[in-house]
Amino acid sequence: MDTISIVGGGIAGLALAAALDHSRFQVTLYEKRPGLPAVGHALGMWPNAQRALARLGVLEEARAVSPVLGSGSVRDAQGEPWITVNAGEMFGISRADLLRLLDGAVPGTVRRITSTVRSLPDDGSLVVGADGVHSAVRREVWGAGTEARLTPYLALRGTLPAPVSQDEVGEYWGRGDLFGMAAARGGSFWWASYRSAMGPYGIDAASALEYARERYSSHAPAIRRTLAAATPEACLVQRIWTVPHLGSYVRGRTVLIGDAAHAMLPTLGRGACESLVDAVTLADLLNTLPEGHALRAYDRQRRPRTRALSLASSAMGRVAFADGAQPLRDGLLKLARRRNARAAVVSGSAG
Repeated sequence: MDTISIVGGGIAGLALAAALDHSRFQVTLYEKRPGLPAVGHALGMWPNAQRALARLGVLEEARAVSPVLGSGSVRDAQGEPWITVNAGEMFGISRADLLRLLDGAVPGTVRRITSTVRSLPDDGSLVVGADGVHSAVRREVWGAGTEARLTPYLALRGTLPAPVSQDEVGEYWGRGDLFGMAAARGGSFWWASYRSAMGPYGIDAASALEYARERYSSHAPAIRRTLAAATPEACLVQRIWTVPHLGSYVRGRTVLIGDAAHAMLPTLGRGACESLVDAVTLADLLNTLPEGHALRAYDRQRRPRTRALSLASSAMGRVAFADGAQPLRDGLLKLARRRNARAAVVSGSAG
């Protein structure tokens, strides 16, 4: 049997391990974490990610533990809506629930090793780097010039047992910061992001939460109420890192998937989705084509797509985190809202 070593047991690594043809491949999965996380933030599952979950046989289970997101609005800091978006059948799943489902889809034939991989496996296997934004595989094979890049932004995410009102769901864009809320199973998700000098490692959740309460103290009542109820134990806090553009996701018999290949700003909510699509795409190609052809096809299919999303997420970040240009941004969005409202009235009158 051909051998495949997957470095990283997060979303991308677990999905790949589950999707490979195990009658053809002997798979080893390396993961430094001894167990699955108990706390996880919200991940929106776009249609392409839902198709990947269906391919893995866990879509219905994922839907069962996740609320449909329905509609939500992009708002100003005081809660006035600019744009309302209908998410259709898109749903939000906690990272912890998604990892649990993917972990359960991995067959028992996969060999699991709990270890931090500091050098590439040398057993002649195809090596897949699914080890996240700080990928050791990318650093070793693609070089030090591909080290993760620290952004100025911090992400603070949490869960609450209390539900969120539908007329408060969405994102609130302030001056150099944003805040979001969405429904969760048995409660609600919330997230905040802003420029910060904290960290970049070992950030204390209690300190970050206290700072957020001060920063958002003049924002919408829904934001202040959410942060007042939040607890450090139900929060995740980290600085946001990205990966520089790579000319290829393949080097010899090494290939990158997920955040190891294309970690981007979370402003589009596509990181987890594209990790799932990477994994299923690579697995299906390896299952049906000779290895070399499969790797080239994967690179052709996934690199342009994820590069475009990375650029779009950066552009969205410049708008969402506008600081000096915040008054101009708000003015343009208010103007767009008024024009849309007038167009709706004219359309209704004509009907």
